[in-house]
Amino acid sequence: MENLIMIGQVLLGLSILIVLHEGGHYLAARAFGIKVEKFYLFFDAWGFKLFKFKKGDTEYGMGWLPLGGYVKIAGMIDESMDKEAMKLPPQPWEFRSKPAWQRLIVMLGGVTVNLFLGILIFWMLAWANGEDRLPISKLKYGIHAGEIGRNIGLQDGDTIWGVDGKKVKYFEDLKTPDLLMGDDHRYNVLRNGDSLDIKLPIDLLDKLSDGKGGDFFIPRYKFKVVEVMEGKNAKLAGIKVGDLFESVNDSAVEYFDQFQTYLQTWKGKTATFKLKRGSELVSLKCAISSEGTIGIGQTEIGELKYDHQTYGFVESASVGWTGAFSALSTNIKGLGKVFSGKVSASKSVQGPIGIAKIYGSTWDWARFWMLTGMLSLVLAFMNLLPIPALDGGHVVFLLIEIVRGKPASEKILERAQMVGMIILLTLMVLIFGNDIYKLITG
Repeated sequence: MENLIMIGQVLLGLSILIVLHEGGHYLAARAFGIKVEKFYLFFDAWGFKLFKFKKGDTEYGMGWLPLGGYVKIAGMIDESMDKEAMKLPPQPWEFRSKPAWQRLIVMLGGVTVNLFLGILIFWMLAWANGEDRLPISKLKYGIHAGEIGRNIGLQDGDTIWGVDGKKVKYFEDLKTPDLLMGDDHRYNVLRNGDSLDIKLPIDLLDKLSDGKGGDFFIPRYKFKVVEVMEGKNAKLAGIKVGDLFESVNDSAVEYFDQFQTYLQTWKGKTATFKLKRGSELVSLKCAISSEGTIGIGQTEIGELKYDHQTYGFVESASVGWTGAFSALSTNIKGLGKVFSGKVSASKSVQGPIGIAKIYGSTWDWARFWMLTGMLSLVLAFMNLLPIPALDGGHVVFLLIEIVRGKPASEKILERAQMVGMIILLTLMVLIFGNDIYKLITG
């Protein structure tokens, strides 16, 4: 069921983005009287279609290969490589018969829609949900440092009060993409009454992209049981909702990270748990699974007090705009890190399988729309890259035509299209291969 939810979310998200992107091309083409022969969600590779119907001059349908979609615009050299049609005399309703500025607008139609869609989604999320932020002053017990955090010098119980000597108000500002991708930043830390600085390594983003080092650092908190799962070890042992854990095999578990550590230490074995149940202290034995779980749901006991900020409809537009362009800027900088070799492409670049895992195995609409908005912005940027076969490649040739006053020859455009398709297919194979490799190796 979890896998079906992941697949369903990524297919829905990609379907929305593809239909609207191709719809941008379609509407711009029709606005200038250009005939659109096909409008397809997903590719109908080798002519196989899930369904199709025709309305007016356009055939609408859905292909079987969920790697994108397309509109076939009459008189345009595209991935269909319809050379026979291009040998015929140009018709007034064809793409090639229109002025360069009109063709440029058509090619920018998809990118424009994706850009505005991303901004709109961030705007609506800010308006509907506002923001929850955790003041650093409310972290009574400091942080819990994961493996990566410990490797750079952080310790459990540290209080990170600033960055580069400047005080930071909210916990979320300690993990901004700009900070994690920076080349010379330091955390200002208070530890047992002493102040120290911890330098963030240049390859920090690469380490975080690996996904194998656990949490970087998270707020440290005490916890209570809010769910005991049917048929699991905790239920069989007699653990109840509301219980507070005191120890595991006489080792104190004051904080949730300590509890997790001891479960991993004793996984596959039976341990003695001491719990506080109201005013009573209860001792019982419970088997720990080979994965280091006992079958409970937990939550912190109300000591992490978040600030909630709500925004009006107009005010949230500014918040959404800022959030959208911050996300877009982060992805552009991240891509720059990949090209410069500072971040491993194999660790940070995600294909459809990786994207499905990011959407997750539970359906959370706020998370779904946030990720879909992010992907819309990424799709806009990636399509503007000057690679033949992408929108950006067509834009480059059209800009050259506007400057030169005449178009490139059809032979050059056809060859460029072929080169672009080879590049894209190669990248697709590498990305899918990387996804499958990470899936197999965990």
